[in-house]
Amino acid sequence: MSDANVSDNSAGRPSVNALASAQLATLIDEADALRVTVKKSDAGATLIDAGIAARGGLEAGRRIAEICMGGLGIVRFAPGEPALGGFTQIHVHSADPVLACLGSQYAGWSLTHGEGKAAYHALASGPGRAIARRETLFEELEYADRHHSAVFVLEVEREPPREIVEKVARDCALPAERITFILTPTRSLAGTVQIVARVLEVALHKAHALGFDLRRIVDGAGSAPLPPPAPDFLNAMGRTNDAILFGGSATLFVDSADADAQKLAATLPASASRDYGRPFAQIFKDYQYDFYKIDPMLFAPAQVLVCNLGTGKAFRGGAVDARRLAESFGV
Repeated sequence: MSDANVSDNSAGRPSVNALASAQLATLIDEADALRVTVKKSDAGATLIDAGIAARGGLEAGRRIAEICMGGLGIVRFAPGEPALGGFTQIHVHSADPVLACLGSQYAGWSLTHGEGKAAYHALASGPGRAIARRETLFEELEYADRHHSAVFVLEVEREPPREIVEKVARDCALPAERITFILTPTRSLAGTVQIVARVLEVALHKAHALGFDLRRIVDGAGSAPLPPPAPDFLNAMGRTNDAILFGGSATLFVDSADADAQKLAATLPASASRDYGRPFAQIFKDYQYDFYKIDPMLFAPAQVLVCNLGTGKAFRGGAVDARRLAESFGV
């Protein structure tokens, strides 16, 4: 995990796991009030159920979203916008959006065990990724975290098996007792909140995919409507994605040439994708439920504002779509 070309938190950058650990401790201390349960796995890791057997809720989801951002993000609820149907808005901002969103919140580590219908698959997000560093993204970010514990968020319906826990512990070079997994099913209230709270993260991820220099992104904020949870996975996944694709907004503050800022505003919105225009659940079904057939450029907010700190100019791209949002949300 050591690399002479990589800066770790001891070199002046914050430890996302250290920052998140304080928030995690509060989540555990207030578990009963937040309707989440805490227990140890048979391998010794801490498991926090925020929606599988436990009820969870909006506040649990809000706190989990902040933990997922490595303690570098603020997540808040706000009154809904009448033009978007009045749905409660989730607002996210971070003074270090690249590290908070891509170095912590992004679900970039694929964890798989077993075969067939019994196989376990999860995309791990959260600050623990920066300790394991199993993704090439961390080489680009030039970041490695060093901390005595690691926390991950899994959007799953089942607890991770022993084999997954042991693999994560090995890759983090930590005992399993120092690993925490927060479990948030897509169909749960907490899961819905923590997914929609990725509105800024998907903007950062697409900016990276478009080749925009991440070092030019100074600050950022985003918001998206909170959808009604759906009792089944497909529609729950569809609504949480559509909340961002049709109703999400992101503002990026950059220090770049105006031409680069203007191009980013034009190409970043979800509407620039060939797959834009249908509810996400329908797109997923049309591609025979193969997530990897979907145009990766679809995953972005509906609209974006790029503000150039060097010149004072701002560039807008995309637009929210209240009609398609209402269709997806079933109202």
